[in-house]
Amino acid sequence: MITAPQIRAARVLLGWTQERLADEARVALTALKRLESPRGLKVHKGTYDQVRRTLKDAGIQFLSTDQGMGVLLLKNPAQDTKSRK
Repeated sequence: MITAPQIRAARVLLGWTQERLADEARVALTALKRLESPRGLKVHKGTYDQVRRTLKDAGIQFLSTDQGMGVLLLKNPAQDTKSRK
């Protein structure tokens, strides 16, 4: 499961505002703000999935290791997606 800091970091890497991510993911801005909240506010699973999928489609790769968590912006997300199919 990705975290609120990962979502915020991914959005910043893309240069997107909260408004843009909400529009791209087709979720309510208030729901996105709850999702990004450091207090870990609850949102519907569908909202979470839409945001995660949208960021992934935009080239974000979520990382999780025993050393920590992070995000990576892929250089060519469309190409990477094709190579994994």
